[in-house]
Amino acid sequence: MEKKILFPQVGGFLHGGDYNPEQWLDRPDILEEDVRLMKKAGVNSATLGVFSWSVLEPAEGEFHFEWLEAIIDRLYQNGIYTVLSTPSGARPAWLDAAYPEAMRVDRTGMRAHHGGRHNHCMSSPIYREKVARIDRKLAERFGSHPGVIMYHISNEFSGECFCPHCVKKFRGYLADKYDNDIEKLNAAWWTAFWSHRYNSFEQIEPPFTNGETSVMGLNLEWKRFTTWNTNDFMKAEIEVLRSVTPDIPTTANLMRLFGGLDYRKMAPDMDVVSWDNYPTFHNDWETLADTMSETAFQHAVMRSLKRGKPFMMMESAPGLVNWQPVNKLKRPGVHRLACLQAVACGSDSVQYFQWRKGRGSYEQFHGAVVDHIGTDDTRVFREVAEVGELLRKIAPAAGTTVKPRAALLFDWDNRWAIDDAKAFSQASKKYEETCIDIWKAFFRLGADMDVVGSDEDLSDYNVVAAPMLYMLQPGTAENLKRFVERGGQLFATYCTGYVDKEQLCFLGGFPGDGLKSLFGIVSEEIDSLYPSDRNGIVLEDGSCWEVRDYAEILRVQDAQVLGTYADDFYKGTAALTCKECGKGRAYYAAARTAAEQMEPLFEKMLTDAGIPARKLPEGVECHVRSGESGNYAFYLNSTPEQVSVSGVTGRELVTDVNVEGVLTLPAYGVAVVHSGCN
Repeated sequence: MEKKILFPQVGGFLHGGDYNPEQWLDRPDILEEDVRLMKKAGVNSATLGVFSWSVLEPAEGEFHFEWLEAIIDRLYQNGIYTVLSTPSGARPAWLDAAYPEAMRVDRTGMRAHHGGRHNHCMSSPIYREKVARIDRKLAERFGSHPGVIMYHISNEFSGECFCPHCVKKFRGYLADKYDNDIEKLNAAWWTAFWSHRYNSFEQIEPPFTNGETSVMGLNLEWKRFTTWNTNDFMKAEIEVLRSVTPDIPTTANLMRLFGGLDYRKMAPDMDVVSWDNYPTFHNDWETLADTMSETAFQHAVMRSLKRGKPFMMMESAPGLVNWQPVNKLKRPGVHRLACLQAVACGSDSVQYFQWRKGRGSYEQFHGAVVDHIGTDDTRVFREVAEVGELLRKIAPAAGTTVKPRAALLFDWDNRWAIDDAKAFSQASKKYEETCIDIWKAFFRLGADMDVVGSDEDLSDYNVVAAPMLYMLQPGTAENLKRFVERGGQLFATYCTGYVDKEQLCFLGGFPGDGLKSLFGIVSEEIDSLYPSDRNGIVLEDGSCWEVRDYAEILRVQDAQVLGTYADDFYKGTAALTCKECGKGRAYYAAARTAAEQMEPLFEKMLTDAGIPARKLPEGVECHVRSGESGNYAFYLNSTPEQVSVSGVTGRELVTDVNVEGVLTLPAYGVAVVHSGCN
C-alpha cells in the first residue's frame, strides 16, 4: 500500500496550532520567545491569519502584510512551517459599517449587528468581492514562500442567512433543481396538503420562524441549500487561491458531527479534511473510555470523508477550554492519550487552539500551550513537548491509512428528515446516538468502522450497519442488495425505508424501494414507547434483549425469525429476523435495544464476514494504520490502571523495544507497534 503523506516538507506528522502574533505586535520579546518555545515543544507548524483581517487590512484598501511576512520568515528559518488561513471567518468593523449587507439576517428576518464571528452572508456579492480581494493578495504575497504549506479556508463554517440575497438565490437553486417547473416542486413537496401549493418559484420563502415551517420538503431543501451555498462560498475562496498558487493544498476545519452542514457534500472540494476536536473530558455522566470511544467515532466520520487519505486534527485543547458548561482540566496523561488517538484513527497532524493565551476578550481563558505565566515549566507545556517527541518517534507511520472492513451508514439528509418528521416520539428519536452506540459496540469487538453515506461504494467492506435508514437516496436499495448478494453481512433497524429523497412515504409497506424483498419482511406499524413502558426480544437461546422507545410490528414474508416480542398485543411476533440473499445475510432488528445487548449478533456477523472479533481489556482501544512500510497498531489505555494486552508482536516505537506476545500499558499509556505487511 502506497503512503499518502500530506506534508513531505515536514517528513512526518504536523505538530502545532493556531498562532496569533498580531495580538502581540507591541511585544517583540514575546514573539521572539514564541519561536524558542515552539522549538522546545517539538512544534513544526503554526496556523496564521485565522482572525487577522482587521490587522491585515485595517481600513478598506489599506493592506499591511509586512508583520505577517516577518513572522512567516522567522518561523521558516527555525524549521516551522505555516498553514496560512484566509481571514473570512470574522469581518472587520469597517466592512460592516460600509457594507451592512455582509451581515446575516436571522430566521425572524432581523439583520445582525457587527460582532461575533461566522455571521457573514454567504450570498452577499460585495462580501465575496472583498474576501476574494484579500485572498488573492495573500496568495500573491505568500504563495511562493517555501514556508507556506497549506491554505486554511475561513474557520468553522456554520449558520444560515435569510436576507434578500439568500432568498433570491434559494429560489434559483430550487428552479434549477426542479427544471423551472413549479408543479414538479409541488408534487415533490406534497403542497396540496393544507392548500400550500405554489404558483411560481417567486412565492417561495425559506422557513422563517413566523412563516412556512410545515412543509417537510421546504425545510429539507433549505438545509440542503445552506450546505450548497456554504460550499459555493468555500469553493469561491479556493478558486481564487488556486488561480495564483495551484499546488498548495487547501482544507477547512469541520466540527464533529455538526448538524448544520452536510460535510459529505463539502469534502470533495477541499484537498484535505480537517476538524476541531473538543471532547468533554472527565464529565460526570460517562467514563473516560466512553468519551474516548465516542471521539474515535468522530475521527472515523472525518477519516471517511476522504477514504484512503489521512485527515488532520486542526484544533484541540492542550489543556481546558473556556466554553463548556464545566471547563475541566485534562488529567495528567490524557493529553498524550487524546493526541495519539487522533493519529491512530488516521490524522497526520496534532494541532491546538491555541499556542499562547491572549490577555483579553472571549477566549482569554481558553487553554493554550503557553499560559499567562509565559514559561516552559508548566504541566501543559511539558505534556505538549512530550507529544512532540512522541510524534518524532512514530514519524514513519505518517501517510499510512486506516482501512476498516466494516462500515456504518450515516446520512445528513436522513438525520434532518428524522429530526423534522412529525412522527414517532419527538423526545427519543436519537438518530445520532443510535449510530454512535452501534459503532461503539462493533468497536468493542475489535472492529474499526468507517462512517459512510448510504449511496457510497461499499465494495471495501464485509460488514455494514445501517441504523434507522429512514430516508432512502436513489440507488441506496440496489447498493445494499449488491453488498449482501456478494457476501456482505448487513444489519438494519426499525425506521428503515419510510421515505424517499423528497420525504414522500413509500407505498406498499416499509421498507420501501425494494428493500422488503432484501429483508423478507414488511413493517406494518410502529409503536412508540413511553419511558415507563417495558418489552423485550426473546431469542432462540432463551435470552432476552430489553426494548425501549420503538417497536415495529412485522409481517414476515420469507425471513428467518431469530427473536420475538415478549409482551404487549404483539407478543410472539417477529422482532429480529435474518434473510440469506446471494452469498450474504440481511438482519433486521424491529425494535430499539441497547447496542451492548446486540454484541453477540454483531460478533457472529464479523465472524461470518471473516473479520475476527477481538475483545480487548476494558478501556483499551486499538487502531491499525497500514502502508508500504507495514502495519502500525496503536494501543490506548483510557484507564488509571496498568493493563496487559495479549497477542501483540512487533517493534514498539515509543519505547523502541520488541514485543513478543504481551504488551503492558501503564495508566493512560500509549503504544505504537510496528509489524510487517499482511
